[in-house]
Amino acid sequence: MLPLVNGPRDDEPDYAEDLARFGLPGPHLQTPVLRVAAGKSEDGTAAVAAEVAVAFQYNGIGHAVMLATPEDLEDFALGFSLSEGIVESPTEFYGVEVQLAYVGITLAIDVATEAFARLKNRRRTLAGRTGCGICGTESLEQVQRSLPMLGGRGPQIAPAALERAQAALAAHQPLQRATGSTHGAAWCAPDGAILAVREDVGRHNALDKLIGALLRDGVDTGAGFALITSRASIEMVQKSASAGIALLAAVSAPTGFAVRTANACGQTLVGFVRGAAFTIYTHHRRIAVP
Repeated sequence: MLPLVNGPRDDEPDYAEDLARFGLPGPHLQTPVLRVAAGKSEDGTAAVAAEVAVAFQYNGIGHAVMLATPEDLEDFALGFSLSEGIVESPTEFYGVEVQLAYVGITLAIDVATEAFARLKNRRRTLAGRTGCGICGTESLEQVQRSLPMLGGRGPQIAPAALERAQAALAAHQPLQRATGSTHGAAWCAPDGAILAVREDVGRHNALDKLIGALLRDGVDTGAGFALITSRASIEMVQKSASAGIALLAAVSAPTGFAVRTANACGQTLVGFVRGAAFTIYTHHRRIAVP
């Protein structure tokens, strides 16, 4: 069973002291502010989410630089590697060393020779934007990459499961409560119970961290569904589908490219999950609608 809330796992180091030693923030930091309301101003402080440069290095070669919240870094390394197609399965991911420096964090990842050869052939570089999953892609073919067919995966759920998960999600987002500026990605049981949540300033990063947590714990990704606090763009569909998640629900809308991609790979895509209302865009058979 995965932890119910975000935070350090029993087998994962707590980097708070090391981050501070290098002048890097933890998941959030306090900053002075001037609050203005009802014609009056008042000095105070506010929590803001940390945004740190995180470099992905594979077998000693730099590949991507993301802006991300500096927590759940091992989950991030594994989830990003699989959801971006760098490794085809967790067995090709040998490990990661988190290296801290004054300019940011490097995830020094060791992958199988076959995975590294594919990566070199792809020659893809991502740089700079928060959690961007497409920026830097060199060809249109790389955007529309192959995904597993999900037609036979995933449970059938009741509409009440989506309502339950959406209603409970805020209680499992401590970083969002503290800062108001992070996204969350939740893994949910078929009845809507939230089993795990990962948070980040980037919506793609939060989903990558969740995928990494599921893979590290050996969770059957065909036995539940994912709920995200953002729109469902093509990258979110690709990342979740690549991990075998057959039902992706979002509190906001999907894009047209996401709908086409989910339809093609057999994923159920749900948008505007708010209370008892939601909209199913593809493969409605997984939801027991009236």
